[in-house]
Amino acid sequence: MNSKALILIDGSNFYFKLKAQNFGNLLKFSFRDFAEMLAEKDKIIDARYYIGRVRQDGTKRVDKMVADQQRLFARLKKNNFRYVLGYLLKTDGVYHEKGVDVQIAIDIIEAAYENICDRIILISSDTDLIPAITKAIKKGKTVEYIGFSHQPSKAMMNCCSKYRLLTKNDIGRFIQSP
Repeated sequence: MNSKALILIDGSNFYFKLKAQNFGNLLKFSFRDFAEMLAEKDKIIDARYYIGRVRQDGTKRVDKMVADQQRLFARLKKNNFRYVLGYLLKTDGVYHEKGVDVQIAIDIIEAAYENICDRIILISSDTDLIPAITKAIKKGKTVEYIGFSHQPSKAMMNCCSKYRLLTKNDIGRFIQSP
């Protein structure tokens, strides 16, 4: 019998790693194919994409950001991903995502303690998640860190059960033509 896999993507982290490799347009990304590649033969029980919600402020720039985010939500749904929302806090003209890491950590702990899956596939280089990862591993779960070869997190590689570093070519396979 195949194991059950839970896929968790830290959206901001993921976006900026892709952007660093000139793959910044998530509206062309095949999340479903990506998830299937990550899960291998395991059954995907849920796939979640965590992101801070953009809120209207009446400016054209933010209106465009809201519209782009709505298109991303539609793409995620089409690709069998749920999106989990945090929020964006604007400080001195710069947006900071809030609440997303905590929600990912809670979902890791919940998956481990409620026996939701056998394997947690985590696409995030955020070391704030290490305590939750450690607890999940102690509960017998496999936690796999998916990182990027151009910016790997050594701390995540060391704390997770296993890891995989993706190259530009690995990611390029999931960019679709419009």
